[in-house]
Amino acid sequence: MPSFDVISEANTVEVKNAVEQSNKEITTRFDFKGSDARIEQKELELTAYADADFQLSQVRDVLNNKLAKRNVDLRFLDLGKIEKIGGDKVKQVIKIKNGIESDAAKKIVRLIKDSKMKVQASIQGDAVRITGAKRDDLQAAMAALRKDVPELPLEFNNFRD
Repeated sequence: MPSFDVISEANTVEVKNAVEQSNKEITTRFDFKGSDARIEQKELELTAYADADFQLSQVRDVLNNKLAKRNVDLRFLDLGKIEKIGGDKVKQVIKIKNGIESDAAKKIVRLIKDSKMKVQASIQGDAVRITGAKRDDLQAAMAALRKDVPELPLEFNNFRD
């Protein structure tokens, strides 16, 4: 029986490269001279540091540009609140979403069931597996999910015939 998995995972290698490129650009830019602006990465958590709120937004812009150039969807980023740390310095924690949360997975399953297509959806941990009798039905399910779930960067993998 043909099936595929619906996942939502950022490419961690590309994220790491984007962070390194962002830090390189930040150290060479004139408007960041003499400041403590930088981005640190720990697994799936980025921390942006800057001297002021405006500089922090500039650091985020540099990061967003580098991520976009490396084809990492910006919908993976979950921006935390801006915190003051000693003097005028500020930091912001940016989490990278990985996997489909249970609410979103339930929404995907409900969309598939409501669409009256001849496919079944089941939640498999942080992914959703969709099975059907025909390949064409699965491709229609992919198209429907791309159209109806714009808030999540979905990927389809593990396609089996």
